[in-house]
Amino acid sequence: MQTAIPPKQQQPGHLEADNGWQRSRGEPPLIEVFRSIPVSATATPWRRFLSFLGPGYLVAVGYMDPGNWATSLAGGAQFGYALLFIALLSNIMAIILQALCARLAVASGRDLAQACRDAFPRWLSWPLWLFAELAICATDLAEVIGTAIGLNLLFGIPLEIGVLITAFDVFLILWLQNKGFRWIEAFIIALLGVIALCFLVQIALADPDWGAVVRGFAPTTDILKNSNMLYLALGIIGATVMPHNLYLHSAIVQTRAYGETPPEKRLALKYATIDSTVALMFALTINASILILAAATFHKVGQTGVEELSKAHELLRPLLGSSIAPSLFAIALLCCGLNSTVTATMAGQIVMEGFLDIRLAAWLRRLVTRLVAIVPAIAVTIIYGEGQTAKLLILSQVVLSFQLPFAIVPLVMFTASRSKMGELVAPRWLTVTAAVIAAIIIALNVKLLTDLAMG
Repeated sequence: MQTAIPPKQQQPGHLEADNGWQRSRGEPPLIEVFRSIPVSATATPWRRFLSFLGPGYLVAVGYMDPGNWATSLAGGAQFGYALLFIALLSNIMAIILQALCARLAVASGRDLAQACRDAFPRWLSWPLWLFAELAICATDLAEVIGTAIGLNLLFGIPLEIGVLITAFDVFLILWLQNKGFRWIEAFIIALLGVIALCFLVQIALADPDWGAVVRGFAPTTDILKNSNMLYLALGIIGATVMPHNLYLHSAIVQTRAYGETPPEKRLALKYATIDSTVALMFALTINASILILAAATFHKVGQTGVEELSKAHELLRPLLGSSIAPSLFAIALLCCGLNSTVTATMAGQIVMEGFLDIRLAAWLRRLVTRLVAIVPAIAVTIIYGEGQTAKLLILSQVVLSFQLPFAIVPLVMFTASRSKMGELVAPRWLTVTAAVIAAIIIALNVKLLTDLAMG
C-alpha cells in the first residue's frame, strides 16, 4: 500500500483557520489513504484522467444496492415501464449533486460531514450527524437483507444464517484497505462488470418492448396522482441519490494528490466530474435494466405483485425459459451486496470522523454499524418470515429519500458561497439547478406524507 503523504506536507497551514468557516480544518478524511494516489503534472490528459478514474464508480454502487432492486422490481412489476422516467430523473439529480461534492472537496479540502461541522453550530451539526447515521443504517439494512438473500438463492443458506455471515465482511474490507485504495476501486469496478454482464444476458432473454421502453422515459402526471406509484418513485430516488454517497464522494476525491494551486485544483475538479458523470451514466443502464427486466417479464404476464427478490428469482426461469437466468440474477444480487458493503463502510467512517472528529478502528466501526442493521433484519425474518423482507427493503429506501434534503441543502449552501469556495464557487446556474432538485425532493416528501396521513 502506498503511504499517504502527511497532510501538513500536502497542505501547509492545514490546521489554520479558513475564511468563511467557523472552525479550522481538522485532519483530512480517510487519513490512511489521503492523497495516496499520485497525479503527474506532466502526464497526458488521458493518463491524468485515468489517475482520477475510480471514485465515481464507488458512488455508482448506490444505483444498484439491494434496496434499489426491491423498489425497481416492484415498480416494473406494478407499473411496467412508467417509472423509467424517475430512474432518468434521479440519474440527472445524482450527476449534478455529485459534481457539487467534488467541487466542495477540491475547493475547501473538506468532505461534506467536515464542512457541516466547521460551518454550523453544534446544536445544528449534531442533528445532521444523527440523520446521516440513520441513513447509513438504512443503507446497511438493505445490504444485509440483499446479501443474505443472494447467499440463500445461490447456496441455499437460510436467511437468518446469511444475515449473520454478513457481519464478517469486515475482514474483506480490511484486507482491501491494507492493499491500497486502488485495490478497493478495482474490486468495485470488477463486480460492476459482472453485474452488467448478468443483466445484459437477462435483458436479451426477456426481449422487452423497446418502443414502450423509450416511452417510459417520458414524464407522466400519473406519478403524482397515484400514491402507490409516488411511494415507489420516492423509493427509487432514495435508492439512487443516496445521502451517504454525498459524504462518500466528497471524501474519496481527496485520495488523489492533485496539488494545491488554482490551475491544479481546476483540472482536478474537471477530471473528478467527468469520472462521476461517466460512472453514473453507466449505472443508469444497470438501474434501468432492473426495472425493464421486471416490466418485460412480470408486468407483461400480469404478475404485478412481485416485490420479493426470492420470488423474482423463482419466476425468472419459467417466464424466460432459461435455467441460467435465475443464477445470473442471484450472482448479480450477491455482487451488489458486496459492493454496497464496501461503500457503506467508508461512508460510515467518513460521517463519524467528519461530524464528531471521532476516529474508531475500521473493524469496530463496521461491526457497530452492521449490528444495528442485523438486529432488525433477523427480527423481521424470524417473526414475519421472508415475505416481509421486500417491504423492509422498500421502507429503507424511502427513509433515505426523507434524509436527502438534510444532506443536499448544506451542500448547495456551501458550494454557492464564495467566501467558503473561493475561485471554485459554483456557477449561478448550477446552484439554481441544485436548489430546484432539493425543492422537488422536499415537495415529493411532503406530498407523500400528506397522502399517508389522509390514508
